[in-house]
Amino acid sequence: MMQNQEAIDSHSGKSIQNYIDEIPTWSNGTATSYPPMTKVQWRIWLLATSGKFFEGMVVFMMGLTLPLITIQFQLSSLQKGLMSSSILFGILIGASVLGGLADMYGRKRMFIVAMLLFTLCLIGLALSPSVYWTICFNFGVGLALGCDYPTAHLMISENIPTNKRGKLVLGAFAFQSIGVFLGILVGIVVLTNIDDIDAWRIMYAIAILPAIIITIARCSIPESAHWLMNQNKEIEATHALRTLLKRTSQNPLVIKIDKTAEKPDMGWREGYKKLFSKKYRPKTLLASLPWFIQDLGTYGIGIFTPVILATILPQSSTDHNSLDATINQIIYSAKGTALIDALLIVGVIFAIIYSDKIGRMKLQIYGFIGCAVGLLLAVISTYSTGSAHLYLLFAGFMLFNFMNNFGPNSQTYLISGEVFPICIRAKGAGFSASIGKVGAITTAFLFPILMNIFGVSPVLIALIFTSLLGAWVTHHYRFETSGQNIENL
Repeated sequence: MMQNQEAIDSHSGKSIQNYIDEIPTWSNGTATSYPPMTKVQWRIWLLATSGKFFEGMVVFMMGLTLPLITIQFQLSSLQKGLMSSSILFGILIGASVLGGLADMYGRKRMFIVAMLLFTLCLIGLALSPSVYWTICFNFGVGLALGCDYPTAHLMISENIPTNKRGKLVLGAFAFQSIGVFLGILVGIVVLTNIDDIDAWRIMYAIAILPAIIITIARCSIPESAHWLMNQNKEIEATHALRTLLKRTSQNPLVIKIDKTAEKPDMGWREGYKKLFSKKYRPKTLLASLPWFIQDLGTYGIGIFTPVILATILPQSSTDHNSLDATINQIIYSAKGTALIDALLIVGVIFAIIYSDKIGRMKLQIYGFIGCAVGLLLAVISTYSTGSAHLYLLFAGFMLFNFMNNFGPNSQTYLISGEVFPICIRAKGAGFSASIGKVGAITTAFLFPILMNIFGVSPVLIALIFTSLLGAWVTHHYRFETSGQNIENL
């Protein structure tokens, strides 16, 4: 196959995305149907999946580790709230502060910093000697994962063909669900074989070696050519683009980048001011408000599914204050959680298939409505008896997980990295993720308190109304990005 760009006009040039989107032809002039991915592009995608995988594994593992941490450090109710919300508060800060730095210091640099910080804080978390060190390292883990939110998204979306952007960004996001599921399985295996108060440390320690490997591997990829051109580094951008598009058995790749395709960079304060300018305010609201609403349910239900199941489902009459009883209760509820969370994976697979066919906005609206229906079934189950109680409860939570990942949980992540121009893209995606984590922190801190005061049903009813609100907000500010060139958005 030969590349079409061999006959480039030496004066006009092409934009970076047009080079990435270029469709090669066979020697007889027959064009292929899509731009093929290079090995470097696949490597970038695979390394970007790791952040979402570790987020799913570590954040949602809190539902299994918190009971053991509570016993070991004799946590008060306030300390439990701080423990469960500290990692989410870290994500909130990391997404805007550290993630936003990717507009200033580069996608690749912050991509590496995120995983390095995650590894160091994970080691500290596994070895922490006291409750406050545990909270501190838990916050640090969240800080790293927050930084990875915009940087991983942009490393994918700025380095792959337009027609694959939606599928591959959502494909990376799918690893969050895989991480959730695997984290629960790790918890079950560890607790089944290690009857010790320090079992929670082993759960976290299992992720350390993979995190070290990913950190090293992230150093081997090129910087985003889009960002380099935005910094007026034409020579470096050309080299990065040539490395990105390198294929075996090809003629020398001639690159002449059209400078007019990239808008100039701007400072930190000016960038955030632009997010709230008249032109971009609707996009900022579209990217952030539904994410906030979605995270209310995602983290409330996701983290506390084991707690909810332990509260609602019948249990054996044992001394629940003993360590053995606590571990048995965790394993018992974790098995039910694993069944429910399997639908997260199914939901995101459907999102990958239909996001470009149906559109981001429709999927997000349908997903919010489906979440409300699932939560309604769970509420009805609390007023049912016998087998209907069990079936409605699991059907409701499984439908919630499926529709959440089919719609708002995956689409909010995808949309946030698409609607903003290159000069403020990391700031926009990071700010949106931070606003989302305000919702996550709210439920992580208040969910157990509200369940103790009002019970499970009123809390679930409140989440039904917030889900419907999310559908309305999405419809009001809708802006479709499916299949559009990221330079033109």
